[in-house]
Amino acid sequence: MCGIVGVVGQGNVNQEIYDSLLLLQHRGQDSTGIATAERSGVFHLFKAKGQVREAVRTRDMRSLLGTIGLGHVRYATKGTASSEEEAQPFYVNAPYGIVLVHNGNLTNTRELTEELFSKDRRHLNTSSDTELLVNVLANELQASISGLELDPAQVFQAVSRVHERVEGSYAAIALIAGYGLLAFRDPFGIRPLILGTRRNEDGHAEWTVASESLVLENGGFEVVRDVDPGEAVFIDLDGTLHTQQCAASPTLVPCSFEYVYLARPDSIMNGISVYEARLRMGERLADTIAKYTPAGAIDVVMPIPDSARPAAMQVARKLGIEYREGFYKNRYVGRTFIMPGQAVRKKSVRQKLNAMSSEFKGKNVLLIDDSIVRGTTSKEIIQMARDAGAKSVTFASAAPPVRFPHVYGINMPSRHELVAYGRTIPEIAAELGADYMVYQEIDDLKAAILEGAPGVEDLDMSCFDGRYVTGTVTEEYLAWVEGSQES
Repeated sequence: MCGIVGVVGQGNVNQEIYDSLLLLQHRGQDSTGIATAERSGVFHLFKAKGQVREAVRTRDMRSLLGTIGLGHVRYATKGTASSEEEAQPFYVNAPYGIVLVHNGNLTNTRELTEELFSKDRRHLNTSSDTELLVNVLANELQASISGLELDPAQVFQAVSRVHERVEGSYAAIALIAGYGLLAFRDPFGIRPLILGTRRNEDGHAEWTVASESLVLENGGFEVVRDVDPGEAVFIDLDGTLHTQQCAASPTLVPCSFEYVYLARPDSIMNGISVYEARLRMGERLADTIAKYTPAGAIDVVMPIPDSARPAAMQVARKLGIEYREGFYKNRYVGRTFIMPGQAVRKKSVRQKLNAMSSEFKGKNVLLIDDSIVRGTTSKEIIQMARDAGAKSVTFASAAPPVRFPHVYGINMPSRHELVAYGRTIPEIAAELGADYMVYQEIDDLKAAILEGAPGVEDLDMSCFDGRYVTGTVTEEYLAWVEGSQES
């Protein structure tokens, strides 16, 4: 999971990209990267470890000249979180010069690495799958060029070949020096990418593509539509839009975890409002809680802020139980799920949340969280509730048990790290220290999300049901991923 944005403007776009990355900060906190290009084709590139405000300085912004550009906030799913060399964007100097950012995770990296070395004669300097992707694109673009000049047809031919070679999830944005901005999405549309436009004061068209719609709306762009699965969008330096479907058999299967946790609630992706989807999750979760929790076992409903708040409000409303805010959040600590390393996550929980004793003392509390992955955070929160005086703690998840690795861009690589793996729900409750444990049913989660968009018929729910939608994820691959993470 990362946040990406690309802008084609009439003036310098560095500030637009910076502002957009601030809005996407929730999608990644490991590193920040910005690249801009002047009409002459000169690239200006900046990347550094850390969040946007701490990484980018005024002197850096002054050097980022150009009317087109892109940006990236990184949450490491492949490679090393601490490695500044693996921060995006990635650059190759031929053909023309390409800078690329990527949100997602490629699943045939072993095969691609071998092909790039033995067949394409390309050198890789990191273990990042984004470096793989930019080199595959560059190689296929080189093969598609028939003359000196580059035209959209050649760009689209290259993307078609990328789709044939690359497996996994990828929403990507690239700058091609002297020509324009390219954006494309994998044939399953697993990771989001949204296109928007506006007119500047002179009436010229300006464009943006981004991971979430809130970026477009905040920048005064009109949302045009989601980039289709398998589609490529090419915007030239004059602001002319070119689009083409580049995949043989595209089908939209977006990631369900975007709606559970990753995206901001004020975004709309694939025509589905994240906020409204989370409200519907709460509606359905309430029925399951009523089914499995003894009568009178709950006095108050409390969310784990912030992403669980819509679901918790709906649970309280439907069950007719008082809704209270028992945890106060320190907003200057990052999201614990996307912090690298168990020790860092565990330490951060009590820095991030404070339990107010007046809301817990002597009460049977129902805590609602958006999901439970490793269980580290949940266990700490349940203990905090007890320390604050809770009489009993029922813990409910707006998502089903996470029992399988997520290989499409979320850091859930090892089954043995997942608290639900190999455990029944009562065993999970005992492990976390809860009196009762309730999870959303898989069918209820799917229905809650899909109800918001009749045109979307399926979701990637692989971390819940073990069904990998690309059809190329094998047991051998999962074992390799787990082994490479543990080594």
